Amino acid sequence: MYQAKDSRYEKMVYHRCGKSGLKLPAVSLGLWQNFSAKDDFENMEKMCHTAFDLGITHFDLANNYGHPFNGSAEENFAKILDQGLRTYRDELCISTKAGYEMWPGPYGDRNGSRKYLISSLDQSLRRMKLDYVDVFYHHVYDPNTSLEETAMALDQIAKSGKALYVGISNYNRQKTSEMVKLFKELHTPFVLNQPSYSMLNRWIEDDKLDDYAVEEGFGLAVFSPLYQGFLTDRYLHGIPEDSRVGKGKTWIKDQLTQEMLNKLNKLNDIAKGRGQTLSQLALSWVLRNGKVTTVLIGASKPEQIVENVEAVYKMDFTEHELNLIEIALRA
Repeated sequence: MYQAKDSRYEKMVYHRCGKSGLKLPAVSLGLWQNFSAKDDFENMEKMCHTAFDLGITHFDLANNYGHPFNGSAEENFAKILDQGLRTYRDELCISTKAGYEMWPGPYGDRNGSRKYLISSLDQSLRRMKLDYVDVFYHHVYDPNTSLEETAMALDQIAKSGKALYVGISNYNRQKTSEMVKLFKELHTPFVLNQPSYSMLNRWIEDDKLDDYAVEEGFGLAVFSPLYQGFLTDRYLHGIPEDSRVGKGKTWIKDQLTQEMLNKLNKLNDIAKGRGQTLSQLALSWVLRNGKVTTVLIGASKPEQIVENVEAVYKMDFTEHELNLIEIALRA
């Protein structure tokens, strides 16, 4: 039976979600990839144990994680909880989401209706054998459902005790501001937006969503901070067969051009100068200015988690380093 290390809280950095009382580790573990019914369970369990032993208390899931069998990531996480991690439930922040296609018919397709959100969370709780999740997100903006309905559904979920806090994901600044207004009127415990963000995907800066989060006092939990693995050492010398691109598991494989490879190698040289790996540099950069609460990393093996957690111990950059990075990114 798993027993967590006593030293798990000695080094991890924790950030408050905006003005809320909830703190999250600077690095969180996302279960989007490598936690499906077809993946190795022992490896999944080792990754979760390694993460928690390093002070990662936040585990991020969604109803549709576990392709090709929706929900299998939550089912596997339940097994991991049952084999020792559930003992530490009050030390964990478990989040899940709903919004994308989940089950057949009009009530389980991509939407943000009260019917779908509440039904989906009930299913997620059954799969994980939990009374509540810590954060429940609407996974993606639905133009066919009013924001009022989505906000009221999330509010009801929080006030029913099935989620302690609520969040939204893949919402731009404009739609976020509309939801924030509704949440304020309802007194909903809204604490997080979950957008994509990385050195190679800086839309939240252009959109000013990061500034708005600081202004309004909610957190940002960003996904794909390593840009589907581009910002690691995996592709510096080509495409490995066992990589996401090599397996055809990413929609951005056409972006791995010679120009991109040159850019990645320049960034890798900067990382070496800081005593970091490329992935550590990329994560430190995302966390550099305090606007991001936590970075959601994925992993295929425990060693990747160990490596990436090191990023939180070197989040400061000199102006010279930041300038070199900007030059490399524009190359």
